[in-house]
Amino acid sequence: MKEQARFWRHPAVPETDLLKARYVTHRFSRHAHDGYAIGLIVSGVEEFDYRGTLHRAAAGELVLVNPDAVHTGQAGTPGGWAYRMLYPSIDALAAVAEELGAPRGTPHFPEQVVRDDRVAALLGQAHRAAERGDALAASTLSRALFARLLSRHATPRPDAVLPAEGRRAVREALALLHESLVDPPALEELAGAVGARPFALLRAFKAATGMPPHAYLTSLRVRQARRLLLAGVRPARVAAEVGFTDQAHLNRHFKRIVGVPPAAYQRAAGTYKTGL
Repeated sequence: MKEQARFWRHPAVPETDLLKARYVTHRFSRHAHDGYAIGLIVSGVEEFDYRGTLHRAAAGELVLVNPDAVHTGQAGTPGGWAYRMLYPSIDALAAVAEELGAPRGTPHFPEQVVRDDRVAALLGQAHRAAERGDALAASTLSRALFARLLSRHATPRPDAVLPAEGRRAVREALALLHESLVDPPALEELAGAVGARPFALLRAFKAATGMPPHAYLTSLRVRQARRLLLAGVRPARVAAEVGFTDQAHLNRHFKRIVGVPPAAYQRAAGTYKTGL
């Protein structure tokens, strides 16, 4: 029943992280990744809300989460679940899609839980090779995995249906939030800055991102925290630079979204630099 998690960078495939974990009581809060989350359930059942729909993934099934798609994650049975995850960036997967001659555009997985034993076996092999640090095998198997996933389970990403004025307001609101991690505006101020009414902006923002602005801001802060941690910045300083009140505040939200504490994430990446 003990929970364990290891998060590390892929030894040979750029812009790809990996996670091997077993969770029982841990719950991922609502969040989104700027890249993909692709995983294999090794044992137990994971339950997760994905854009308002509840999914359950059992042992042997694949979990496919698209970029910027809001989702959660928790145990679907009392014994929890164990899984192996890969987190390739959009560019990493799009490059493989381009080599395969796929239609231009960001690859999209229309189904979030699939049963595909051949792909599952390939994911397990690729992940274990990366865990061993076997760069040649890990890179070969990972690229083969991405190619198989794209050819069997992906389509071009559909465009979001939102009125032009709503898209503009959300685009400008997102830009302001990216610039205001430490001192973000209130909803009324955000709406005024983009020339929209507060409720109209809130409705358009949730339709476009799946989250209200305050939840999106938390997810954004954690993304930036990951970049700073990978650059070797101390967790306490990271907390201040991305707008969390203190390191405990960073730790709480970071683990709810990434699955491991900031210090463990940084140690696994091998980037800690004394003196920063």
